[in-house]
Amino acid sequence: MPLPVVHHPAYVADLPAEHRFPMAKFGRLAEVLLADGLVEAEGFHVPAEAPRAWLTLTHDPVYVDAVLSATVPDRISREIGLPVDASVARRACAATAGTVLTATLALDNGIACNTAGGSHHARHDQGAGFCVFNDVAVATKVLRADGFRGSVLIVDCDVHQGDGTADIFQDDDSVFTFSLHGEKNYPVRKRTSDLDIALPDGVGDDAYLNRLSAELLPLLDGFRPGLVFYNAGIDPHEEDRLGRLSLTDDGLAARDRLVIGEARRRDIPVAGVIGGGYMTDIDRLARRHSIVHRVASEFA
Repeated sequence: MPLPVVHHPAYVADLPAEHRFPMAKFGRLAEVLLADGLVEAEGFHVPAEAPRAWLTLTHDPVYVDAVLSATVPDRISREIGLPVDASVARRACAATAGTVLTATLALDNGIACNTAGGSHHARHDQGAGFCVFNDVAVATKVLRADGFRGSVLIVDCDVHQGDGTADIFQDDDSVFTFSLHGEKNYPVRKRTSDLDIALPDGVGDDAYLNRLSAELLPLLDGFRPGLVFYNAGIDPHEEDRLGRLSLTDDGLAARDRLVIGEARRRDIPVAGVIGGGYMTDIDRLARRHSIVHRVASEFA
């Protein structure tokens, strides 16, 4: 069967042309997936925007209301790094709903991928690091509210530690947070995941894959999750301007194949989100983000 892929036009918010966040990558990624035939014949699965009731399962209602009304305090907007206006708020709601839909499709089909998501720096009380709402956390709690009783494993391979996700699930034994990230990268103040693997600068394909395999396989067998959320950030790439690691395109594909393949071989559903990636060349950036969709298609 074709890979279910989730996308919404609102994933591309309005930002000033000189803004350092590469917002245009989400639209270009959708174009690449369509042009390369990686989307099923009837097109993308399009989510509705996340309602307030979903968002407050994870986030402080005061913060949620500030985002929805575009009245986020300047201090928090600066920490997020985005102007939280109506366009950015709509994008956050759409991307969050997209990850909820991705998880639902993964449970039904075995695997599904979003063209956004992975906003892992957003904490319970506020956003940070280009992340407004923590979409994976919201999706997990929505699934729970809808009756899903399986355990959840979050495999976060973004180069930046998933501090917000760790914070949200620190007291939840049904969710295991695993973050494989750069030791000397953002955030300066790390939170404690259930498993944190911090890598030194310059780690390349072989060392990265060996460490990931050594940690992931026992985790899949020991924790036995009912669902894996996979944050396939491409910022560990050697060309990424915020990365500091040295993976190649082939290394990213091997990483994605390892995570997705080992989960699917154990019949564990996988919901993929794209995480971070930072280049000025939007086409190359989008094509690099499409690696996870190409690999996921092998297991659909």
